[in-house]
Amino acid sequence: MSDTDYYPPPAFAFVVTLVSSSTTGIDAAFQEISGVDPHIEIEEVTEGGLNAYVHQLPGVTKHSNLVMKRGYVTQSSALAEWAAATVGSSLGTPIRPQVLKVDLIGANGQPLVGWTFQNAWPVKWEVGPFDAKRNDVLTETMEFAYSVVVRSLYQQAAAKR
Repeated sequence: MSDTDYYPPPAFAFVVTLVSSSTTGIDAAFQEISGVDPHIEIEEVTEGGLNAYVHQLPGVTKHSNLVMKRGYVTQSSALAEWAAATVGSSLGTPIRPQVLKVDLIGANGQPLVGWTFQNAWPVKWEVGPFDAKRNDVLTETMEFAYSVVVRSLYQQAAAKR
C-alpha cells in the first residue's frame, strides 16, 4: 500500500476494556470518549538583561480526565461496579486504581491503535438527564483520573503503512 492509498480510520469504532478486573474483557460500547490529550506545560523563563525573547522550557506532562459516555447499562458491568464502589462510597475502603484500555477498531474488526490509561480511577459518574418531553436514550457519563497514557500501534496497522 502506498502513502497515497492511506485513509484515516473512522472514530466511531472503538472498545473499552477494564484490564485489571477479575472479568477482563470488553465492558460495553461507549458512544463517545474524550480526554485523550496529553500535553507538556511550558515554563517561561525571562533572562535578565535580554528583552528580545523569553526562554520556553518543557515542564510537566498534564492531561484532562478521561470522559466516557454511553447508553445506560442495566446489566452487570465491571466498570459500573468499580465506579459505584469508588464514586458512590464514603471512602471507607481504599480507591482501587485500575488499567483502562481504549482500542480503535478498523474496518476488518481488528484493533488499529490503542491507548492504555495507567492508574485510572473514577472521579465522576453522571446519569441522565431524565426528560419526559424527549425521546432520547438514557445515558451515563463516567469520568476517570489517570496518571499516564501509553499509545500502542498494533502490528497489522503498522504493516499496512
